[in-house]
Amino acid sequence: MAALTWLLIPLFAAVGAAIWASWAARNRTTGDIAELAGYSRFREAMEKSRAGTEPV
Repeated sequence: MAALTWLLIPLFAAVGAAIWASWAARNRTTGDIAELAGYSRFREAMEKSRAGTEPV
């Protein structure tokens, strides 16, 4: 029984590594596009607010 336990530890580690690798390699391009659009809107808003003020 102890030998079976020692064989299951690497098996669980391999399954965990496979799950992590599939999660790490997922397609994340859709989130990047939305995030870049939000950043562009943020920059435009900052430029508008700075255009109305004079430097000190």
